Order: sequence, then C-alpha cells, then structure tokens
Amino acid sequence: MSVPPGDGIRALLSEAPLIDGHNDMISKIRDKAGMDFGKLDIAVAQPHTLQTDLPRLGAGGVGAQFWSVWIPCSTTGEALAAGTLEQFEGIHRIQALYPERTALALTADDIEKINGGGRIASLIGVEGGHQILGSLDVLRLFHRLGARYLTLTHTKNTGWADSCTDVVDTGGLSDFGRAVVTELNDLGMLADLSHTAHATMHAALDVSRAPAFFSHSGAYTVCRHARNVPDSVLRRVAATNGIVMAVFLPTFLSEELRQWELARRAVRTDATGATASSADDAVAEWERGHPRPAVGIPDIVRHIEHLRELMGVDHVGIGSDFDGMTPPPDIPSVEYYPHLFEALESRGWSYGDLRKLARDNALRVLRDTQDAARS
Repeated sequence: MSVPPGDGIRALLSEAPLIDGHNDMISKIRDKAGMDFGKLDIAVAQPHTLQTDLPRLGAGGVGAQFWSVWIPCSTTGEALAAGTLEQFEGIHRIQALYPERTALALTADDIEKINGGGRIASLIGVEGGHQILGSLDVLRLFHRLGARYLTLTHTKNTGWADSCTDVVDTGGLSDFGRAVVTELNDLGMLADLSHTAHATMHAALDVSRAPAFFSHSGAYTVCRHARNVPDSVLRRVAATNGIVMAVFLPTFLSEELRQWELARRAVRTDATGATASSADDAVAEWERGHPRPAVGIPDIVRHIEHLRELMGVDHVGIGSDFDGMTPPPDIPSVEYYPHLFEALESRGWSYGDLRKLARDNALRVLRDTQDAARS
C-alpha cells in the first residue's frame, strides 16, 4: 500500500484545487446505469464501477472538472444526436441532484466562486467535432447548454478536420473547419486539439486567435503515439500562451508499452484464419515470454517535465482521462492526484510551479479565451 502524501501537498491542493481537463465519467454512467443516479449515486464512493465520484474528487484535491460529452464516431443519425444531448442533460442533472457538492461553471470566475464556497466546479467539453453534425448552429447550441470546449476530432476524420488515427483527408482543416475554429473563438470556447492530426494542430493554430488548448495529450518525443503533441507544435502552444493538459492513458505514456502493444497485435494478426481460441492461445503464449511493460506515475512525470522543458511551466496542466481508460496501477482513480504532485515535489518542483500545473495555468487560458471572444 502506498504511503499517503504529506501535509504540504494536501495544503497545496486545498489552496489551489486542481482543474482537470478531461474525464469520461458521464458517458460511463450512461452506459452502465442509463443516466440513473439512483442506480449509480456519485455522492458515495463507487470504486467497483467508476474511477470518479464526488467524495473521491474531494479527496484528490480536485476543484474543477471538465466532463467529457462523448459518443463514438461510429454512431450516426438520431442515436448520435440523442446520445450527445442525454449527456448534457446528465451533467445538468448532477448539478440539480448534488447542489451542495458541485455547480456548473461557465467562466474562470465561476470556478473561483464555486471553489470559494467549498464546491467542485463542473465544466463541459464535447469530445468530437462529429457531434456538431456539420452545423455551426449546433455548436452554438452546445455553447448555450454550457460547453466550453470542442475537441475538433475523435478517432475518425469529421470531413472538415483530420484525426490523428485516421487516413489523411483534408490535410488539416477544410474551409468549414477553419470556420469552426473561428466560431469557437467568437463564442469564447476552447478549440481542443487533442485527438487531431499533427497537420490539423498546425492548421488550427494558423487560424485561431485564442490560446492553444489540448485537453488530454502527452509529448510525442517521450512516446511516439500519434495522439501526442510533437515538439514543433509545443513551441507554438507556448507562443500562444496556451496549455497542454497531460494525459494518464498508459499507451500514450510509454514508448516501450506502445511497441509491446504493436507486437502483441501482430501476433494476433498472424493468427488470422485460426479459431478465436487458437488466436487467444497464441497471444497468451507470446505474453508469457514478453511481460507487459510496467507504466506508472514516473512516466506521467516524464511527459510533464518534457512539456515544461519545451514550453515552460506556464503551459502545462493535467487532463487525466479517468473513466475513459485503464489507468496506471499507482494512480488508479481521482483520489490519487496528490501522489503525482508529491512525485513532482520530490524532483524539485516548487510550490509556485505545482500551483501553476494544478490550477493557475488553466484559469489563465480560460480567461484569455474569453478575452479573445470579446476582441
């Protein structure tokens, strides 16, 4: 069992409660309980079902959470529209059901006011441009419903923006894609570049007049997964006074694990044509000789420190992706954030720099994005 973090880190996260850029709890509640908070009450700890709930957010020092509204790219038509709106409703229902624990935030000032009252600020991010259904009016509606970022793509291209995990289509952004970024600027919404192709990142930065924003990404130099941000883009993020919020998903953290996953997949592919059980047996035999590489907090630290080295400490945040992944075993759920901050403290991070990572950088980016809309 790990040693609890010291009083200094607890005090830090009490004075500067963490702002996390990405959490998939709401879509998991929709899948597991049909958005029925009677069946899955987040006012009590749910360690067997969720990585996130209100008590553990408090224990982890979280002051504000961006809840991800996400529907798979394979979903179309009425199911896509309904699934997206159901999650908006679910987030609003959380505020109504647990008003003593959380409240909806639309601005940076809202976050500070809500935290000042001892509550967690809830923010909304839409994780995929496919969810706006090719309509700027739908995007505007999402803003009215409380969304404060749009991830331009998810795992597939949208037709107007390229995803990092799909084949090249537009080469970055189409004319409509550039109109989406401009509209996000005008609304004061963050244009989230996580999940986008590297060319899309550059194209969006060419258009946007607001700070660059990545809700949950790592450093490509540390782990060469397409989901991560290359150094050429990181330098541009700093130039816009933007932020990259560091993700915890293991395959994005460790190059060794990424290569292991590719090799494992190749073993299964080579067994194509055999029975499913034979393919499983082939993979199991391979795994006996090739143990899965360990991944944990030290890998997250490597990404955060590379981001700091390339961009400066003012441009790094936390975007965990809890409830959207299987996390590293030493940071399995939201109450373990203090362990990450203690690891950074042990490497010489100052109180001021840890505060920037936890909170101050994200507040600045939100405010600057709001100012860009007013301009």
